[in-house]
Amino acid sequence: MSAIAPQFMFDFGSPNAFLSHEAIPAIEKRIGAKFEYVPILLGGVFKATNNKSPAETLAGIKNKREFHAIETERFLKRFKVGPYTWNPFFPVNTLNLMRAAVAAQMEGVFEKYIDAAFHHMWVEPKKMDDPETAMAALTASGLDAQRLFARAGEADVKAKLIENTQSAVERGAFGSPTFFVGSEIFFGKEQLRDVEEMVLGK
Repeated sequence: MSAIAPQFMFDFGSPNAFLSHEAIPAIEKRIGAKFEYVPILLGGVFKATNNKSPAETLAGIKNKREFHAIETERFLKRFKVGPYTWNPFFPVNTLNLMRAAVAAQMEGVFEKYIDAAFHHMWVEPKKMDDPETAMAALTASGLDAQRLFARAGEADVKAKLIENTQSAVERGAFGSPTFFVGSEIFFGKEQLRDVEEMVLGK
């Protein structure tokens, strides 16, 4: 089956991006296509679109946070994924993590890096914007963290992350997780069902 590869615009700072990442392998089997992971900087997207994080938008609104929790429970059951552990250091500045994701892509260790960074954000949460903590965590996951973070500071890596982020906004993204199937945009983990249907031509 030759399906259009859906794209996943992600930032490690989003728990919903993590839950999407957990749900994606089973979807890939069903659709016969791999998702293309595109690292973006969520802070940059928010700035460009005048958006705010759910932590801010849910604050003080009666029943909205509660519904959000119900929606997450439904997602966990539907996609048979485990719950995440709230990161006590949230919000975590993910600039270096996302730059290192671009570096990992260039160094050929992208998938391993994605799994590790999500793990240390939302499975065994750590203060991943502390360089020493992040370095130790990623090294423990079998990555050459020193090399990746050194590479993350180079101009081509920085430029690529900016380009990914600007391109996502130009295509209509305003947060993470955002998915594209061709030119069609989907926002939020709940729309993964729609992404799957569109790829399958339903």
